[in-house]
Amino acid sequence: MNNFSFSILVFGALIASCLTHVRSDASDHRYKTGDYVLLYANKVGPFHNPSETYRYFDLPFCSPDAIIKEKKEALGEVLNGDRLVIAPYKLNFRDEKDSAVVCRKKLSKMEVAQFRSAVEKDYYFQMYYDDLPIWGFIGKVDKEGKTYPSEYRYFLYKHIQFDILYNKDRVIEISARMDPNSLVDLTEDKEVDAEFMYSVKWKETDTPFEKRMEKYSLSSSLPHHLEIHWFSIINSCVTVLLLTGFLATILMRVLKNDFMKYAQDEEAADDQEETGWKYIHGDVFRFPKYKSLFAAALGSGSQLFTLTVFIFMLALVGVFYPYNRGALFTALVVIYALTSGIAGFTAASFYCQLEGKNWVRNLLLTGCLFCGPLFLTFCFLNTVAIAYSATAALPFGTIVVIVLIWTLVTSPLLVLGGIAGKNSKAEFQAPCRTTKYPREIPPLPWYRSAIPQMAMAGFLPFSAIYIELYYIFASVWGHRIYTIYSILFIVFIILLIVTAFITVALTYFQLAAEDHEWWWRSFLCGGSTGVFIYAYCLYYYYARSDMSGFMQTSFFFGYMACICYGFFLMLGAVGFRASLLFVRHIYRSIKCE
Repeated sequence: MNNFSFSILVFGALIASCLTHVRSDASDHRYKTGDYVLLYANKVGPFHNPSETYRYFDLPFCSPDAIIKEKKEALGEVLNGDRLVIAPYKLNFRDEKDSAVVCRKKLSKMEVAQFRSAVEKDYYFQMYYDDLPIWGFIGKVDKEGKTYPSEYRYFLYKHIQFDILYNKDRVIEISARMDPNSLVDLTEDKEVDAEFMYSVKWKETDTPFEKRMEKYSLSSSLPHHLEIHWFSIINSCVTVLLLTGFLATILMRVLKNDFMKYAQDEEAADDQEETGWKYIHGDVFRFPKYKSLFAAALGSGSQLFTLTVFIFMLALVGVFYPYNRGALFTALVVIYALTSGIAGFTAASFYCQLEGKNWVRNLLLTGCLFCGPLFLTFCFLNTVAIAYSATAALPFGTIVVIVLIWTLVTSPLLVLGGIAGKNSKAEFQAPCRTTKYPREIPPLPWYRSAIPQMAMAGFLPFSAIYIELYYIFASVWGHRIYTIYSILFIVFIILLIVTAFITVALTYFQLAAEDHEWWWRSFLCGGSTGVFIYAYCLYYYYARSDMSGFMQTSFFFGYMACICYGFFLMLGAVGFRASLLFVRHIYRSIKCE
């Protein structure tokens, strides 16, 4: 086991060292006056539907004279939906231009209708210049003084103004402004002549190259936003500490009274009837039903917990700086693949402790428990994206790469971890002997059943994180930038502490009611926060966002279901581990016959 743990640490070091070098991919070019600097057009799409993006030249913009050249992209960029192609604009270093013509073209009725539909849906474009992002809207809708949508007028911008800041021989900042006076009227279904132009202005700045990305992270670091963030953290901390402190005090006093009572009972007559959680000492360590599924869930949850910790480590050292295209997706794929050994080891070792015999089937179940639903969801959503011709549809080559990673890295490491877990020969450490026949559980009130207990268990951890959830959702499913990973890490620690404690408290009350089937209950209660997060998805979609359309809706609820399921497994494993430590401790503290 020590050797396996050491191997995992080595994998962690490799992950950190490899992904930290992602930063070196950022452009660090030095230019001379007149040097050709590539401008890449990335994608277009409805502003309020971040998943629904299309290739830039899916709209009938001016195409380059030659064949459209695509930039070779990393795995993470493709997963992120980036499809970079060389744009027709020539932005040579320190070469100013004023109303340079890109092309003159006659827009057909079909092209006019295509542009009009895009303008109506608030389409924006995204480009990259020297690895710096640029955005802009492709047109505008004139609603002023008009009552009915049929009276609206639609206009396409045909003149882009690029403003570029430079420091000596490096590009520092770029922005794009659309000329509101240079428009093409798209209101009527008729052919239109359009002359697309652009201007370039260069200006020197003192901002050093090393700080050029700070502009994009300032939005989430402004005093107003920081104040809200810290207020949410302090509010969560105070609320959670008060509640957990209150519950801890009650639980410790109750436990102290229990220990004193049981000690007195041992000194009194031996034939005195036992009550409470001591009464079920012969059943509390009886192995749960569906032990293979339980061990697989514990293994998958442990892997996802390790994955989350590694992602936080990389975020805190600055790997996921703004617009480091695809870094997060690359990290998720690589780390998940390399940590699959943890799932195999945890599941197989625990399954063998539960006296399970078919450890191979258990390993197969562990490998499919999270990946299976994720794969099915991906197949459905990728089909939807293909039907929409969106950039979210993964190319066949990328799918092959992911399958190869799963086949050549994830699966072998899962099997190796399972073999190491099976050969660890660890025994389940139960302080009390388990009786041959289980005791009958007494009738319990409705609020002590699984679903009400899960609702109680999930509410407190969710209340500690729900304020921060808005900022995360606005970043993942919107255009905000989230860079304050230190605050997020504090929230994550609070979430773990509260989940562990509330699960322990509910486990105690369950045992005190002489209900010894606590194994699955502790896992379900720990993971119930995932259900609350999914309920928050419904609220966010309908009340806080402007997302619409079948593709965006299916992507939002499909992938959020997978994320919440991952949270369920991870927090369920945390809740069970905390409960197991607690149950072992209290039964070790009394004399069991």
